[in-house]
Amino acid sequence: MSTDNRPRCAWLGTWAGAADPLYRVYHDEEWGRPCTDERALFELLTLEGAQAGLAWITVLRKRENYRRLFLGFDIEHVAAMTDADVEQLMQDAGIIRNRAKITSTIDNARAWLTLREAQGDVVAWLWSFVGGQPHQNRWQSMQKVPARTAESDAMSKALKKAGFRFVGSTICYAFMQATGMVNDHTVDCFCHAEAADTPFKPFTSR
Repeated sequence: MSTDNRPRCAWLGTWAGAADPLYRVYHDEEWGRPCTDERALFELLTLEGAQAGLAWITVLRKRENYRRLFLGFDIEHVAAMTDADVEQLMQDAGIIRNRAKITSTIDNARAWLTLREAQGDVVAWLWSFVGGQPHQNRWQSMQKVPARTAESDAMSKALKKAGFRFVGSTICYAFMQATGMVNDHTVDCFCHAEAADTPFKPFTSR
């Protein structure tokens, strides 16, 4: 973990579990960086849904277990999981053992595949809610950062219509932040400029 004193978003020092090195690595290397990889997007949408009602550090600490148990978030494999798989997952303390959240991951994988058939490119479809390019916000403080926006409202509505669960507007906005659809690093954070300068990779559906 980096031990430098570069300025960072204030939430890194105030959120539950913020002292955990996982948080700084996540903030410095992933959060707010544009993501256009389909499997990674499915993973982050799953984890944001799993976080509902909990501290994000709880999910970060279980992330590798989620990757192991959900087969690297291979969407086709997750969609093929059965009731027996759900029962097995419910016995594993490595993830959040909430039946609704576990079954929603499988249902969401199936909805994702259906959406892929309808749209052709789910990645481009998701990014279309921000016009296909990252929104470069310039927040002066974390108090200015919204919990939801018109764009996240629209994404939530569309995902629910497509059969997804645990995709409320607040979850969708957190997903947009995590995947760099919006750059919500505050302007005093060294990551703001780095995220803005991150090359925007072509969409990759599979």
